[in-house]
Amino acid sequence: MNETPDCFRCAGSFSSLYAAPLTAQHTVGDLLAVPAFAPFAERLLPWDGRPADKTLPLSQLRWLMPYHSAVNTADILGALNSLQQHAAQGQTVFYELYSPQERAADPAKAHTGLFFYPGKTGAPFALIAPGGGFQYVGTLHEGLPLARRIAEAGYPAFVVKYRAGQGQQAATQDMARALAFIRRHARQLSVAADGYSLWGASAGARMAASLGSYGASAFGADDASRPAAVILQYTGHGDYSRREPPTFAVVGEHDGIAPPALMAQRIRALQRQGTPAELHRYPNTGHGFALGSGTSAAGWEQAAIRFWQKHRSAAS
Repeated sequence: MNETPDCFRCAGSFSSLYAAPLTAQHTVGDLLAVPAFAPFAERLLPWDGRPADKTLPLSQLRWLMPYHSAVNTADILGALNSLQQHAAQGQTVFYELYSPQERAADPAKAHTGLFFYPGKTGAPFALIAPGGGFQYVGTLHEGLPLARRIAEAGYPAFVVKYRAGQGQQAATQDMARALAFIRRHARQLSVAADGYSLWGASAGARMAASLGSYGASAFGADDASRPAAVILQYTGHGDYSRREPPTFAVVGEHDGIAPPALMAQRIRALQRQGTPAELHRYPNTGHGFALGSGTSAAGWEQAAIRFWQKHRSAAS
């Protein structure tokens, strides 16, 4: 097994460091300068290894995420300021996935990590993989705002920052590593090890679905658990196994990247083999809508949480 980092010394709590809340008028440079984000600030941004335009206003972050729609500045700012507040209160909000030795051996692993929004002590957790076509990671749009909503519902939520530009296999290995990390340190993280859910959007949905189908051990992690539910947003992923977890899927009717018909085909296949599965379509909505603020998809995550709760209770 790969060397495991000393996770509770890697990064994160800066109770003595606090900056004023970020606003739409602040810039990427201001975001990178937030004291509580110092060890991991660059990993908040979508593109790995690309010089950041520090003059770009936070109101224009959508230009950094070309595969996404309905990028909502208020959702992003709310999530970032919530993360900063947790850090200022002494909560560790970021964990390294790989040890210094592993990151030195493979520099791409230095771009990975795990963001954390605490929920109720001992509650089951959600692990989220944002999308970005495996070219970038839309943490700011599809990761942190969703994690904040899930945590506000009482469930601890993690967002994996995975390797971009190396395809689905490497990205899914990082998500598998994150899952094993959380479950191995569940007591220290104050989360329940079982009853968890996997969430993913677009490319991230392919990752979450693959872990749901085959487990983290199929992707190099030392973990043989199964999720209570898998929550998928707008993906063309069609593969499935004979033993799938309950699956909740959402897509915009105007999605030209992950057409609703493709998602419906997979959901019907799961239903035919007896897997609880639902597909929800939203009119006048395209690809990459994340929380869907300002669209017909707004509030979809609450229905997804209820689906998870239902099937977690059924399995317990």
